Amino acid sequence: MRIATGGIVHETSTLVDTRTTIEDFEFDRGIIRGDAIVDYFRGTNVCTGGFITGADTFGFELIGLLRASAFPGGLILRADYDALKSELLERLSAADAESPVDGVLLDLHGAMVVEGIEDGDGDMVAAVRDLIGPNRPIVVTQDLHGNHTQLRVEAADAIVGFDTFPHVDMAERGEEAANIIDQTVRGLLKPTMAIHQLPMFWSTTQQVTAEPPMTEVIRRVHELERRPGIITVTIATGFPWADVPEVGSSVIVVADNDLALARQAADELGNWIWENRQQWYAPPLGVQEALARGEKIGRYPIVLADHADNTGGGSPGDSTEVLATFLEMDLQDALLLYMVDPEVAGQAHTAGVGSRIQVSLGGKSSPLQGLPVEVDAEVVAISSGAFDYDGPMFSGLSGSMGTSAWLRLGGVSVVVVSAREQPFDMAFIRTLGIDASSMRYLVVKSAAHFRAAFGPIAGSIQNIDAVGIHTHDFSALGHTRRTRPVFPVEIPPCLDDS
Repeated sequence: MRIATGGIVHETSTLVDTRTTIEDFEFDRGIIRGDAIVDYFRGTNVCTGGFITGADTFGFELIGLLRASAFPGGLILRADYDALKSELLERLSAADAESPVDGVLLDLHGAMVVEGIEDGDGDMVAAVRDLIGPNRPIVVTQDLHGNHTQLRVEAADAIVGFDTFPHVDMAERGEEAANIIDQTVRGLLKPTMAIHQLPMFWSTTQQVTAEPPMTEVIRRVHELERRPGIITVTIATGFPWADVPEVGSSVIVVADNDLALARQAADELGNWIWENRQQWYAPPLGVQEALARGEKIGRYPIVLADHADNTGGGSPGDSTEVLATFLEMDLQDALLLYMVDPEVAGQAHTAGVGSRIQVSLGGKSSPLQGLPVEVDAEVVAISSGAFDYDGPMFSGLSGSMGTSAWLRLGGVSVVVVSAREQPFDMAFIRTLGIDASSMRYLVVKSAAHFRAAFGPIAGSIQNIDAVGIHTHDFSALGHTRRTRPVFPVEIPPCLDDS
């Protein structure tokens, strides 16, 4: 059995002005081609790593095509997307001509948007379907934050979404997808898929799968998966920062040769989620209020998740409200991860460790990110940015923050980086000599992924909606492309606690 694999992985924010280019794909995990895919991703906690484990377990040959991923960011340039897609399809065609492939495993995200293509993932799956025809299976892995569409459901045989947020189960879902395609090719399964779309934006704080209320959603997902005839169930909480027609949450169910069963199960879970929609909403929380909540709990470090400037969702990473607030309050033993400011990182490298520099820090990408903060800073450590992930997410992979520095501004420390990446684990700051557990206040420009590594050391965690492009005040997103009213914007939440 020969199974081809590849993918273009990107979470696209249409709210930022920048464009994602082929150079961005080359900088991130790289553009990996052909047989190198198996060597590069073997043993890693990404879906392709799970495909490789599945191929070994189920005894099929995995044919690497092209896998490209870029940090979340703005719209992908059409010419660059077309080049990547064309190369993947050309490699698939060549592999098929050499000896027919029996199916295709695609590692995608679910919220990819390209100039002129609002459903990038659907376009990719449909292109593969056009090439291999209707009779060979396509199984796709997708992030929890996909904006799923009817197009991709019709083009694929099965979609397998993550069960965890933070995403610590990516390799597991890849292996699940490999199992499904193996059984399908052997004639043991005939996947049939249905989608239930939900006109709803899901608050990030209510999505953490290890905590209520999301634990009940995942329990129901797994209960459905145990029912006879159900192959897999995907819950997607959506990605509101992509202004596309079908933005929002959804449920996808794959059944074994029973479309009515798939539809019934998708509707059952989807209707229950909608009936309980108030549980998935949390009002935005300001910086001062979050600090007060943390101080009341009295355990340290108090971790503030600056999710409105989450670089993991495509935000610029240079918002300044939290930094300015910490300096005004003269907080001690405080650490901010990370401030994206290549200019200041370069100044620190030029000055050297132990020097003091006058810098205009952050606030350079957009007026929506706040004003730059003028500070006198001590350069404590510098780095080229290279490191190896060792936390639950992306374990086994290397990363780079680009030219970086640890600056100390009185009692407030800031790690200034050149690459837009959220702090998935503590591996990078350890290369600078920073012990996060020794801090009293810790700010991460992340929504939830930081929890996998920072959760065990946190005294308390508060998500904050500081000034930033990716505000969680969904009514302020200014959508123009979506085609339906959504909760909690046009369909308002109930704020009466009585």
